[in-house]
Amino acid sequence: MNCRDEAAGETPVGRIDEFLTYLSAEKGCSENTISAYRVDLKQFKEYLQRRYSGEEDALWNRVEKNDIISYIMYLKGDREYAAATSARKVAAIRSFFHFLVAEGFIRDDPTATIDSLRVKKHLPKPMTVEQVDRLLAESAKLATPKGLRDQAILELLYATGMRVSEVVSLKVDDVNLASASVRCWGKGSKERVIPIYQQAVSSLRDYLEKARPHFVKDAEENTLFLNMRGKTLTRQGLWLIFKVYVEKAGLPPDATPHTLRHSFATHMLDRNADLINVQKLLGHTSISTTQVYTHVSSERLRQAYDESHPRAK
Repeated sequence: MNCRDEAAGETPVGRIDEFLTYLSAEKGCSENTISAYRVDLKQFKEYLQRRYSGEEDALWNRVEKNDIISYIMYLKGDREYAAATSARKVAAIRSFFHFLVAEGFIRDDPTATIDSLRVKKHLPKPMTVEQVDRLLAESAKLATPKGLRDQAILELLYATGMRVSEVVSLKVDDVNLASASVRCWGKGSKERVIPIYQQAVSSLRDYLEKARPHFVKDAEENTLFLNMRGKTLTRQGLWLIFKVYVEKAGLPPDATPHTLRHSFATHMLDRNADLINVQKLLGHTSISTTQVYTHVSSERLRQAYDESHPRAK
């Protein structure tokens, strides 16, 4: 039985929405995480409703460990999701039931003895410095408003290592050309100020002075990067812009905007940047997340050694 519902006369209807509100308001989760969890939990609820008849108000109390295991097998088998996607969906379910128990909506957590799905971690694949140079040179060829905008975006991605979601969320006021820095809000709404090199400063100045006015449709609009309709450039829009220049520069087609984040971190460490400083620049909560780039740098060092040392042939 639902111990809180007995006392307060509440029903479990809308528990997913309550959980998502909790993630946003109290945990500070990003919009991307909340959106993904909403889809994951809605899919899980629909799966349960095909197994159990009756009203939703009793649904969450009926879930047992075997239901969770069956759902995991369903994700792996019938739906053939990638391991990382299945792991995220299971993580969403675990977090949801932890919430239901903590809030007193249910007594027992059916996920308590179920291990998280293991996902094989792949090292990020950064571009070489030469590849980044080719990409940025390609974006610098067009002096049109669109070209100046695209160049400013790509320069900023590589100058700061920011996430795509952080870049598209920037406001004009977040850029300080005088101090050569940009302020962004990362996961959990944590603020960080990142220095930028002079070429990025120059590209941003050209965009703000010569290009952005061509995009602005509303004088009150303060978003930094705009699309052709004068609206905030979306993550998908930025991704498409990036892929155009990747193709023009003849770079590997699997390169994504996030590749520039990997490249930023790896190239900084290649040049003996302090790991803690790189962690702060990237906005990582844990140093262990940043440490993956030390392995990438070590691999690149080994490759350079094997290619250059006369006795390593």
